[in-house]
Amino acid sequence: MSTAFGTFGELLQGVLPEPDGDFLVTLPIARWSMATFRLDPACRTLRVRPAHKRKALALAEMILAAAGTRAGGVLTIGSSLPEGKGLASSSADLVATARAVGNALNLDLPPNTVEDLLRGIEPTDGVLYPGIVAFHHRTVRLRARLGSLPSMTIVGVDEGGTVDTVDFNRIAKPFSAAEHREYAHLLERLTTAVARRDLPAVGAVATRSAQLNQPLRPKRTLEAMLEISAGIGALGVVAAHSGTMLGILLDMREPAYAGKLAAAIHACSGLTRDVSLFRTLSFD
Repeated sequence: MSTAFGTFGELLQGVLPEPDGDFLVTLPIARWSMATFRLDPACRTLRVRPAHKRKALALAEMILAAAGTRAGGVLTIGSSLPEGKGLASSSADLVATARAVGNALNLDLPPNTVEDLLRGIEPTDGVLYPGIVAFHHRTVRLRARLGSLPSMTIVGVDEGGTVDTVDFNRIAKPFSAAEHREYAHLLERLTTAVARRDLPAVGAVATRSAQLNQPLRPKRTLEAMLEISAGIGALGVVAAHSGTMLGILLDMREPAYAGKLAAAIHACSGLTRDVSLFRTLSFD
């Protein structure tokens, strides 16, 4: 079985003042897509289960064709990531698929090769890289590896519905030149914060990114979540910029962590009945 982790939205997502400026910074979470591939030399048909995972099927077909393999087989995908919520479920499915098919064929598929494959399918998150990375999702290209952080808890709320990431990424982003410069400053600030393992600074950048994203994908509960975060002394608010979820970031190492967690759950439950907990991944 091959796996790929998901993300809780993004710590930062926007547009830099440069060509190919659309970028995001990942926030890996302890939820995964899992894929297995069984090659059948006696069969020329390739199937995927569940059947609606057509993008994963297309990727498997691309890898088999590139390897010169005419055999078929069965690709099976399972996931603990809900679809259409902004948790990188599709990206995780694709990366897990590439790994599963590559393992079955004994192929060496380094990240740059996987990027080339994914580029022909859809805009993709940076989940093929361990740790926190800055990634150009529209052109499927790594910008920088930022490092790792201590694990945090996210108290997440789902505002409902689903978002098609491909459709979202076709939307023109009406950011001003000043906002482009602000995104560049935020990326510099976040890069330093991750290197220093400065969780309050990370939370501040994530909060500002959620606010800047409101013209593109408004979150009706954002102001309430900001109030909850400030009221309990949380690290900040993180958004699924192209999804339906918001989360409150909590430092698990704080002495007051248990009380803050209980307060966040109680307050968020007053906004929606769909409240869930996530743990961010540390790669130390």
